[in-house]
Amino acid sequence: MSGRISQRGGGDGTLEASLTPNEKILRDVHQLYVDEDNGLVRIARSFGIELLAPRKKITVLLIGNHSAGKSSFINWYIEEHILKTGVAIETQGFTFVTSGRKRESLQGNASLHLNPYFKPLQEMPGVIENLSTEISTSRNKKFTLVNFLDTPGLTDGDMKYDFDIDRAIPWLGNVADLIFVFFDPIGQALCKRTLNIVEELSEVKPEKMRFYLSKADEAGPESDRQKVLIQIAQELCKRPSLNKAGFEMPTIYVPGPNTKSTRCVNQIEDVCKDIEKTINLTIQNTLDQLEKDCDVIVQQVERKLDEDCEVRSRNSSASFRAYLLWTLAILPLMLWGSCSVDSLLTKDSITSIIPPEYYAMIDKLYLVPTRQMISTVLSDYNLIAACCALCLMLFLLGAFIGRYELENTRYSQKMFQASILYLSVCIWASCTF
Repeated sequence: MSGRISQRGGGDGTLEASLTPNEKILRDVHQLYVDEDNGLVRIARSFGIELLAPRKKITVLLIGNHSAGKSSFINWYIEEHILKTGVAIETQGFTFVTSGRKRESLQGNASLHLNPYFKPLQEMPGVIENLSTEISTSRNKKFTLVNFLDTPGLTDGDMKYDFDIDRAIPWLGNVADLIFVFFDPIGQALCKRTLNIVEELSEVKPEKMRFYLSKADEAGPESDRQKVLIQIAQELCKRPSLNKAGFEMPTIYVPGPNTKSTRCVNQIEDVCKDIEKTINLTIQNTLDQLEKDCDVIVQQVERKLDEDCEVRSRNSSASFRAYLLWTLAILPLMLWGSCSVDSLLTKDSITSIIPPEYYAMIDKLYLVPTRQMISTVLSDYNLIAACCALCLMLFLLGAFIGRYELENTRYSQKMFQASILYLSVCIWASCTF
């Protein structure tokens, strides 16, 4: 394993130069995870750990009644008329709006290939058929770091959807980083379905929720606008999860040549600040998660190395005991063989190799007692059977004790050590971003 951090090819120097520092950080961290050779996801999987690569963009979910200005806000933010707008219900399904190198429209499963985090939507009947993606080349504001998800306008009554919208939107809210709720002062801002979904989302992810009075310039004079705000606030406060201190609902409207003259304060720039703040927070969380994931893998690698050392130590001890038992098992045969060799050789031939005084000492201390012991054993069949049984038992016991435990090869150990080095580089990189 090389310690190299893979980067994209430098063929498109213009695109690389146009990337903001935040884009480069999220892109490089994402690449650290998904690299095919040295990616953290691949390394972690080899140790039985499942990691999710961080997303390169935040996801902003927009919900509200129909004609609440959701699509108009997206068009304004990216400064491109990419979504249909109007008083009628224009958005029939879910639409991702993201940035890319060329203008393109995707439908169904193609949208999931571009956004793999949303693949569980396949389990919801009718959602994939009503899922699309609009790719824009706009680089205005922070759009290159944002995925907008436009949702169908929510209505009460006999309005039928091709999918279970009451299940789909809460699921998307759990995945999104920000949830913008647009209340239209003229339309059905207080429709029951909108309030039910908002309440469900607020119970699970209240920190993601942002409430806005959209199209505030069409609410009439200031007194009427205040009445609308009070009515919406009262209706929301009837819901336990929405009745909390610090509730805010800024007034926003999309500026344009046809905007009515009004004294209403337009706080739409605060929406942009919310998005930018979430991007910065996401970068911090991503770097923190990178360091945590690296620490988890390093601990797992070190544990594997420690376990391998223990296994090698146990194998060495088992081998020593096995060889000792096998030696005892063949000891009678070795004694009989040494005596047989002595009987076949003459004393002169032996003393020509070994000095006579040494041979006399060996004969007295070893050969004579050994011959007597062997002759005693050979004279009694019961002793022969007992000796053979003992030798066989010692041999089998040595084979049982000497069983090896599975251990990693030297190549695997080097790979583990290289993984620790690579992860150390990743942790260092996360601290220097």
